[in-house]
Amino acid sequence: MGREEVSARCNTIEECYEFMLAYAGQGLSGKENSQACGQVREFLNRAVEALTGLAEEYSRAVRHDNLQPAERYMAFLTVLEKDALDSLATIRLVLAQTTISSQLVDNLNASIHLRALLTDLFLIDEIFKPQPLAAKPEIVS
Repeated sequence: MGREEVSARCNTIEECYEFMLAYAGQGLSGKENSQACGQVREFLNRAVEALTGLAEEYSRAVRHDNLQPAERYMAFLTVLEKDALDSLATIRLVLAQTTISSQLVDNLNASIHLRALLTDLFLIDEIFKPQPLAAKPEIVS
């Protein structure tokens, strides 16, 4: 529980995005019986699992690790939850297709919803990294 679980979920989603970038560049129609065509569904399904409940896990991590000021972390929860739900809807729409072409994945990669989510994840990943002990910065309201 805590930061480690959130980081693991972030890594799973980031790995999916990296795979999708490579897949999009292959020019596949999705009808080929290639290993990549099967793998794209696997990566997308893992991303769905990692996204499902991500905001709740983030909230648990904030409480478990007593991150302060808690209200700032919890305010971000609203952003993360919206971006995760929007991305889930987008990924699930792609997974509902009979074939997943490189072009479809390229469009998914370009989705503003997925890009917003990835930015959230990069931010969380950086914030959740162990920080050296130093004087606390003054918080401006």
